[in-house]
Amino acid sequence: MLATTTPFLDRTLRHIKPQMFASFSLSKSSKLFHHLLHSVTVGKKQQQQMDTARKPTIVFNANNSQCPSAKLIFSAAASVAATAMLIRSVAKDFVPLELRDYIFFKIKNLILSFRSEITLVIEEFDGLNENLLYKAAELYLEPTIPPDTKRIKLALPKRQGKISFSLESNEEIVDNFNGVQVKWRFVSKNFPPKNIPGSDPYNPLLLTTEARFFELSFHKKHKETILNNYMQHILEISKDLEEKKKTLKLFTLKSDRYSGRIGDMWQALNLDHPATFQTLAMDSDLKRKIMLDLDRFMKRKEYYKRVGKAWKRGYLLFGPPGTGKSSLIAAMANYLNFDVYDLELTEIKGDSELRKLLISTGNKSIIVVEDIDCSLEFQDRLAQTRAMMPQGLHRHMQVPQQQMTLSGLLNFIDGLWSTCGDERIIVFTTNHKDRLDPALLRPGRIDVQIHMSYITPCGFKMLASNYLGITEHPQLLEIEELLKTTKVTPAEVGELLMKDEGTEKVLQGLIQFLQTTLSDAAAELQPGMSQQYGEKVGRDLFL
Repeated sequence: MLATTTPFLDRTLRHIKPQMFASFSLSKSSKLFHHLLHSVTVGKKQQQQMDTARKPTIVFNANNSQCPSAKLIFSAAASVAATAMLIRSVAKDFVPLELRDYIFFKIKNLILSFRSEITLVIEEFDGLNENLLYKAAELYLEPTIPPDTKRIKLALPKRQGKISFSLESNEEIVDNFNGVQVKWRFVSKNFPPKNIPGSDPYNPLLLTTEARFFELSFHKKHKETILNNYMQHILEISKDLEEKKKTLKLFTLKSDRYSGRIGDMWQALNLDHPATFQTLAMDSDLKRKIMLDLDRFMKRKEYYKRVGKAWKRGYLLFGPPGTGKSSLIAAMANYLNFDVYDLELTEIKGDSELRKLLISTGNKSIIVVEDIDCSLEFQDRLAQTRAMMPQGLHRHMQVPQQQMTLSGLLNFIDGLWSTCGDERIIVFTTNHKDRLDPALLRPGRIDVQIHMSYITPCGFKMLASNYLGITEHPQLLEIEELLKTTKVTPAEVGELLMKDEGTEKVLQGLIQFLQTTLSDAAAELQPGMSQQYGEKVGRDLFL
C-alpha cells in the first residue's frame, strides 16, 4: 500500500507550498483535506491501471532482503510530515486549548511510564522562601565539577574573597553514590520582563524573572536510596563545605530598617578581627576554661533537646574599660567560626522590634549587647521623661511612644522567642555589674560570668611576646612584680609597648609608668579620702 500510494501523494504534495502550513483557517483546512483525499483516491486508481500494464519490479515481503530506495524513504517521510501538520492544523481549529493540553499531558505521562528513570526537581525557591536544599546541592556539586566540563560559571560574591564555581545552564554532571549513578542537570529559564504597577509611565520599572533549578535523574529502583541516604549525604557534605568557605560577618542595624523586609534589618561587613585565644592577654587557666565551655556547648545539641532547653549560651563580661572584652568576643567568633550581631539597645523602639530583630538573626552566631547597664538606664530615662510630660505634649516632641522593657529583654534571652534559632551565644558586657537587675543575672539567662580584670603577670607575658617578640628579658621580672600591686589595663600596657621600636627603651618606659601609677594610687589612699571612694577601691580590688 505504501509503495502504491506514495508516488501520487508525493506528486500531490509538490503542488502544496510550505507557506500553506504556517497558519490554517477553518475553511482552508477543510478544502486542503478534501483535496488531498481526492488526489490520493484518483492516484490509487491510476496506479492500479498502470500496474496491470507492466511487470512489478520490487516486491516487499519477508523473503526479500532488498532495501527500499532512498526515494521511497523520503516520500514516506514527507507523507508522514504532511499528515502530522494537517492533523495539527485541524486540532488547532477544532479542539479546545484545555482539551489539547490534557491530551498532551496524558501522552507525555504514557511515554514517561515506559522510561526506567525518575527525575527529581530541586527549585531555588519554595514559594517566597529560599530552598535550603537547592543551596546545599549547589555547594555539593562545586567540587565535583569534572575538568572536561565545557562551560563553568565563576563568581566572586559580595564581601567575600573566595571565587565560587557553578554549572552553566543545561550542563550535566554524573555522580556516583554507593554504586548508584546519578545525573545532575542545571536548568535556567528566563521569562519576559513585566512592568511594575505604580511606576513612572515614562520610565517604567521592569521586573525580570529567572527560574533556576536542578534536575536529578536516576533509575527508579533506587528511589528510596536517593531520598533517604543520598539527600542526607548532600546536606552533611554541603554543611562542611559551607563552614570552610564561610567569611565571618559583623552585622549592625540598618538606619532605614523600618521600611524594609525582615531580612533587610541588618547590614553586614566582613569581620577581619585578628584576635584569637592564643593572642589574648588573659590568664591561661581562664582562657582554657572558656574554650572548654565553648567546645562542650557545641557538642550538646542532642543534650539540649533532651532536657528541653533552647540551644544557646549566655555570657556576661564585666570589668573596667580597656580590659579586652571586645577582643574576647572577637576571639570567640574566630574560634567557633560564628558571625557577630552587634545589637544596640538604645536604637530599638520597643519589644516588638526586638523580637523582629531576633527572628532575623541567623544560626551559628554571637549576639552582642555592649554596655547593658547604660542601655537599660537610657530606656528608664525615656520612660521617666514621658511620664513627667503633660498630657498631649509628648506628641509634639521627639520622645518615642514605645520603649524596650526589662521584661522584653528577659523574653529575648530565655523566653519563647529565644527558641527561634540554634547554636546562638548571647554576650552582654558591662563596666558596672552591680547596676544590673538580679533577674538578668540568674542562671539560664547568664550561664557564665567572666571578670575581665586588670592585667596580670601572665597576661603581660603574652603581650610582650605579641608586641616585642620576647619571652625572656632581665626587666620582665621587675615589671611582673610591679603588676602584682598596680592596676593597669591591657589596653594601657599595649599602647606603651607600641611607642618605640627599641625593646630596652620600651620596657624602661613601662617600668616608669607602673611606678608612677603605683605612687599615685598610694597618695590617693592617704587619710582624708572620702569613705565612699575607699569603699569603691576595696570593691574593685575584691573583684
